[in-house]
Amino acid sequence: MRLLLYNIRYAVGGGASMHMPLPGAGYVLGNQSVLPEITQFVKSVDPDIVGLIEVDTGSIRSRKVNQAKQIAAALGMNTSYETKYGSKSLNQLLPIVRKQGNAFMAAARVHGEKFHYFDTGIKRLIIEFEMRDFAVFLVHLSVKYRHRHLQLRRLYDLIDETDKPVIVAGDFNTFWGENEIYLFMRAAGLTSANTESLPTYPSRAPRKELDFILYQEGIVVTGLEVPQVRYSDHLPLICDFEVA
Repeated sequence: MRLLLYNIRYAVGGGASMHMPLPGAGYVLGNQSVLPEITQFVKSVDPDIVGLIEVDTGSIRSRKVNQAKQIAAALGMNTSYETKYGSKSLNQLLPIVRKQGNAFMAAARVHGEKFHYFDTGIKRLIIEFEMRDFAVFLVHLSVKYRHRHLQLRRLYDLIDETDKPVIVAGDFNTFWGENEIYLFMRAAGLTSANTESLPTYPSRAPRKELDFILYQEGIVVTGLEVPQVRYSDHLPLICDFEVA
């Protein structure tokens, strides 16, 4: 099977156009040429499962286009998505921000999905979805170190309750790379598919390993690639694996 993980930055782009006509203006104005490019890239990868971080689910920035639905339709897949913030978050009241979420896509063999939320941090969503022989958790962790580690504790508890081999994928915001999550990985029995610690951020000149695909015993990784595409400020990860 093939898993694609990609922080798409709401399809606003990863280059100088993001800051035109003013610094950061792309976050509000959007860039309608980027989503078709991302969609074509995702199709070219031919994934079985897609985990997307930073998806616009239909704000004025995307011209009311739900990016998760549009990409999934192009792939002929099912999709499930949710806002990154808890139901009681003030972010739910803010235009554009309240449409910012994460999404996964897969074929009909997905058995079900659950939405969990961390107790700390601004970005709180955990998407759990179950395949026949394994489960996947999709996360986007806090940029604050203390919050990240409280979130990892909650994530460990969810993994520990799962009776199938687990894959954990997402943007961990680990500015010190795998060293920062070493104890979490050991406790949860997780191994990084990115054995060479290839950096994924920023895409124009990658220096930091922020994005991870982690897996437990029972999953056998047969290949890992970090394509050098610049449709976002993050690089994607492509992981080929089998279930033992």
